[in-house]
Amino acid sequence: MTYAIIKTGGKQYRVSEGDTIRVEKIQGEVGSSVELGEVLMVGGESVSVGTPLVSGAKVTAEIVAQDRAKKIIVFKMKRRKNYRRKQGHRQPYTELRITGVSA
Repeated sequence: MTYAIIKTGGKQYRVSEGDTIRVEKIQGEVGSSVELGEVLMVGGESVSVGTPLVSGAKVTAEIVAQDRAKKIIVFKMKRRKNYRRKQGHRQPYTELRITGVSA
């Protein structure tokens, strides 16, 4: 089974064909295809490690969803100083289904 280590949105993911992953927001419509070119490593029968990228390797994926994650609460407080700040945040994400890994 061929897998790849890709880098997108400042994070690294181990993906193989058929996987579904959530990454930082990528521009594109739902149902369209994207190509992830920053492949750090391709594994399987033989392993090829990039320096820093594997030349000629690419991962293709289909955008399944463009959405926002669950809300988190950012609460800052300093005791005895009457200082409180409450803020909510929802991080946008893109859900991808990996359609192909080529070395």
